Amino acid sequence: MKFKFTLKKSLILLSLLCSAISPVLAQGYKVKTIVIDAGHGGKKPGAAGSFSYEKNVALQVALKLGKKFEKDMEDVKIILTRKTDVDVDFYKRAEIANDAKADLFISIHCNSMPDIRKITGYSYSKGKKVAKYSYVKNTTTSGTETFVAGSHRLNEQNVAIRENADIKLEKNYKQNYDGYDPNDPQTFILLSLFKNTFRDKSLKLANLFQRNYRNENNRVDRGVKEQGILILQRCGMPAVLTEIGFISNPAEEKYLNSDDGQDEIVSAIFNAVKTYRKETEIN
Repeated sequence: MKFKFTLKKSLILLSLLCSAISPVLAQGYKVKTIVIDAGHGGKKPGAAGSFSYEKNVALQVALKLGKKFEKDMEDVKIILTRKTDVDVDFYKRAEIANDAKADLFISIHCNSMPDIRKITGYSYSKGKKVAKYSYVKNTTTSGTETFVAGSHRLNEQNVAIRENADIKLEKNYKQNYDGYDPNDPQTFILLSLFKNTFRDKSLKLANLFQRNYRNENNRVDRGVKEQGILILQRCGMPAVLTEIGFISNPAEEKYLNSDDGQDEIVSAIFNAVKTYRKETEIN
């Protein structure tokens, strides 16, 4: 019963979204408001490197990106979901963008790889051979990748589950998310209804991000991917979540924390939005 009720609500909201989009396109599509979201924060540190946390790097980049837009794209209003190390619930981040009638939503994150499990030997228990394991840090994976809302097969939901897991740290998360379970990939199917209308523009922006990371910054390009990431699913506008590097990689962690590295990342994102406006805005 809960599933059917939620689906009905989703379909109703989707129809309302579609009806609201048509007059906007008829009047001319322009990017007037951008919401910049620094991932994690407060009691949600995100991924950890050897000397830094994702929440702090994401905030530093988001603040610099906001200043860049305010200086060099003065006709666009910039809203940040957080400006300090505070905890902002996922649904409130999307709510900020929706209430502002934002035209783009950009969420800044850092990536991380899990430890690698290796067999170090074997022992015998009750006549059965049992493997012994040790864990070592995965410090070699590098590069950038950008996500848009989507729903895929079970074995493709790892990133979505990792990013969505933070909602369990929020008070009353079941009430705020209509019973959403971040460990149940079936719920992504419902949430994906909200994003279908904005899929093309989200993909275009994401591809521009990746192109600039690769061509301007000489970064490893891990591509654009569609995942059931909750915060993207709840935004009523083109939205992307960009992983600006692997904080688990010592070289990239140093780059992500450096002024030069952050300036390069900001420039790549800014130029991507500049190109996006040029290619999509309708007079």
